[in-house]
This record gives sequence, C-alpha cells and structure tokens, in this order.
Amino acid sequence: MAGKNLQVLLASRPTGWVKESDFRIVESDMPKPGDGQVLVKTLYLSLDPYMRGRMNDQRSYAAKVEIGQVMEGEVVGEVVESANPKFRPGDTVAGRVGWQRYALSDGSNMRKVDPALVPVSAYLGVVGMPGVTAWIGLNDIGQPKAGETVVVSAASGAVGSVVGQLAKARDCRVVGVAGGAEKCGFVVQELGFDACIDHRAGDWQKALAAATPKGIDVYFENVGGPLLDAVLVRCNPFARIPLCGMVSQYNAVERYGVQNLMMAVGMRIRLQGFIVSDNMARWPEALKELAQGVRDGKIKYRESVTEGLENAPRAFIGLLKGENFGKQLVKVA
Repeated sequence: MAGKNLQVLLASRPTGWVKESDFRIVESDMPKPGDGQVLVKTLYLSLDPYMRGRMNDQRSYAAKVEIGQVMEGEVVGEVVESANPKFRPGDTVAGRVGWQRYALSDGSNMRKVDPALVPVSAYLGVVGMPGVTAWIGLNDIGQPKAGETVVVSAASGAVGSVVGQLAKARDCRVVGVAGGAEKCGFVVQELGFDACIDHRAGDWQKALAAATPKGIDVYFENVGGPLLDAVLVRCNPFARIPLCGMVSQYNAVERYGVQNLMMAVGMRIRLQGFIVSDNMARWPEALKELAQGVRDGKIKYRESVTEGLENAPRAFIGLLKGENFGKQLVKVA
C-alpha cells in the first residue's frame, strides 16, 4: 500500500496542564505487515483520562509513553492487510495500537468486533473498556443492593453514565454528579438517574445532602478532590467506594488533600482502587450484558466526536477539562 501514515507522538512531559506542544504530529512511511502481523486502518480513536498518567515519568500500573513514541490509545479499525491466520482483510477489530492512522499488530492486543451488533464506535465506549470498567467496579467492589443509594461522579461521562444505568437496573436510588445544567438534564431525563448535582453550582454540597436523605451506600469515584470529602461525610456504615479515577487531580501541581478520610474508619468504609485489565475473565460476561442493553435500548450513551487525527491533542485537553459530553472519540478514517 502506497502513501504516508500519520502519527501523534509524545513530544514532552507535561508539568501541570497538558499543552498541544506536548504532542508532535508526524508523517511516516506506510507500515508493511511481516509474518504474523496485520495492518489496521483506524476508524475511531478513543481518548481516555488514564492517558494523562502515561505521559508522566513516574511509577504506575502501566508503562509510560517514552518521548518520541506514539501516544498510547485504543482504536476500532479495519484490517486492510494480514499475514496472520486469525485475521482477514475486512475484519473490524478493536485494540491498543495508539494514536495513528495505520498501525501494525501481531494480533495479541486486538479483538474482533461485530459491526452488525452495535455501532463500531460503541466498542470504544459503552461496549468496550469504559463500559467494562463501570460493570466491574460497580458489581465487584460496589456490590449494590436493591434500595441502596449509589452516587456517581462524572455521571455523564463514558464510565459514569454506564455505572448509573446499571445501578438503576439493580433497583438502586442513583444520584449523579456532573458539570453544568445541560449534562445534569441528560443524566436525569435520558439516562434515568433519580437526581443529578451540578458541581459547578455554588451550593452543590447542600444539593448532594438533599439528594441523599438516607446517606450513601456506594460512591463510584471518577473525580476526587472536594467531592470525595463531601461524599465521605454522607457515607453509611459499610459503604463501598470503587476508586476508578481522580481526574480533578491529573493536572494538579499541588494535589488536593482529602480532609474527611477519618470517616472511613468510623463508618467502616471500603475504598478500593482497581484497574479493569486486572480481571480479564470478567470481560465476556460484562460485554454480553452491555451489548444486550444497548441493543434493547436499556443502556443509552452519548459520544463527542472530533474529526481528524491532527485534532486529537486539542480534544484530549478538552476531555481533561470536562468539555466533552459523553465518550470522547476522534474520527480518523
């Protein structure tokens, strides 16, 4: 295949907020698959908050992106050439091949997906890693029971929106927290949450207390900062807090110090961090329920789609600032 490839590389490690200058967009030669490899054309690129941590030079659960390397990320794409018997040209696949228009893979980091089951973009969101993150965090750590109150931060986002809908299906009272009246309206009116707190409003702590009159039994943490403090004082005995992310702290030079952590002792609160890839055996069950929910119209989702790989850095910065509405994608092909 003739022509050039387009790639987004890490140019520098950010201090504080990510800048567009921390990325470098380059043209490279079109890759050619060797024995056992496939060439994938990216259709959509997923942008996710965890990518901010991969830009740092520090110890983490996954390897950092080196300066000059292609940025880490999952895509859904089409196999255009194959020297791997498990894949054929025309197959639709999802996999971690990075921020690039074309990529080579040995197939170990890819899975086939069915474009007839759900829209292909959904395999990067509600029927992909974010959806499974919601499913595993809520079910395995949150363990919601009928009648309990579940609070979800970043409730209109790719993970939070699924958490809330799954909790409603388990007969819980669900309260979301989101930024702005439009997002809160979507969370209640479209996703079916019982209430949503606008954290940009001046009285959001009072609103949270009013929306959780029986206290909080499960808090799905995506944001961190003052919100976690406000939740801790509302938690019931033996509350569970799945720690999925803390996006409010990812670009902070001086991180927020949680003040009410002592509540975890007296209330016997369980706080547990988790990474969705720790338990791959749970993925098939999760994906089955999520895909069926989308097909049946019981699980709804929303996407923010940016056109063009060259605009991925700007879209990623917007994601970290909460400018996206739903799952943030880049349409590449």
